[in-house]
Amino acid sequence: MPARRIAQPLVLHDAFAFPGGGENVAVTLARAFGAELWAGAWEPAAFPDGYFDVPPRSLDAVRARPLAARLSKTLAMRLAFARFPETAAPLAIHSGALCLLAQARLRAPQILYCHTPPRILYDHRDFYRARQGALRRPLYDLLAADYRRAYERAARAMDAIVANSETVRRRIETFLGLPATVVHPPVDVAAFQNLGQEPFFLSTGRVDVLNRVDVIVRAFRDLPDKRLVVVSGGSELDRVRALAAGCPNIDIRGWTAGNELRRLVGTCLATVYIPRDEDFGISPVESMAAGKPVLGVREGGLRETVLDGQTGILLPPDPGPEDVARGVAALDGAKALAMRPACEERARKFDTAVFVEKMRGVVRGVMPS
Repeated sequence: MPARRIAQPLVLHDAFAFPGGGENVAVTLARAFGAELWAGAWEPAAFPDGYFDVPPRSLDAVRARPLAARLSKTLAMRLAFARFPETAAPLAIHSGALCLLAQARLRAPQILYCHTPPRILYDHRDFYRARQGALRRPLYDLLAADYRRAYERAARAMDAIVANSETVRRRIETFLGLPATVVHPPVDVAAFQNLGQEPFFLSTGRVDVLNRVDVIVRAFRDLPDKRLVVVSGGSELDRVRALAAGCPNIDIRGWTAGNELRRLVGTCLATVYIPRDEDFGISPVESMAAGKPVLGVREGGLRETVLDGQTGILLPPDPGPEDVARGVAALDGAKALAMRPACEERARKFDTAVFVEKMRGVVRGVMPS
């Protein structure tokens, strides 16, 4: 069957499961380039009205490949993209770690916007492997090795690779031996406004094993006069709720989005965000856009966004509860207010308009002359 031909560019994203930073990158790219948007899967109920100009087309990977999905949803997604409909288009931009496996099915100049090389294959490989049971581990190793070969083959076939941060650019160079251009993700700076200051700290990091929200909660358990609000969910949510049980100063709200999230960011004293070697981290930029300093960590992308002592405080790598407690004590209301102008100025460097302009430059570099 001949490849279908389309006049629009393509933007491919792994999956639209919730409105996160990677999802915003894909939607912004589709909007900027008038592209047809595809995903391995998407959950319409998770997205507010108006989030998409045109809803994504879905490969429906998990339901279409139930046997593969029983072994691994990642495997089902891999197979779906590897069998993407053959398409000829003027341009294809991949935003993710699985969608680029459609590379061989596309006749177009192709760009990878890399949020990070898959951490399960590289720097966090041993961590994720150890979470597999002994019986599953041989199969896990086999599937991971196959995924790695496919990922590296597709990455090397790209006409250009864009890293979302200097941290990720170094990972690409280290793990893949490939060059990449840094273009930071887009942040809708105007959407986050300073709405005053109320005496609470806000945690917006996803509640999973890498984001150390449990460390933040442990710190506030010993700070009964300081209030913490946690506005995210994830695989560790029940455990974090158990840690906070009996602490009236800790409010675990779970997933919070839209106007309520913007209100909380706009009224908090400061945000707390201490993930392990974060790829980039959009939440700190949103915090600074609202004039709120960030209690962060000197790891990963936060070293590129938060200016220590000017737009927040960066804790030492691998912080414990006592480090967080010291940071909270140092970041009082007066200091947070004094940082507001620097925060707002810093955030403007990551605005959506800056992202689009830089990506247009990358696209011009791969298009036929």
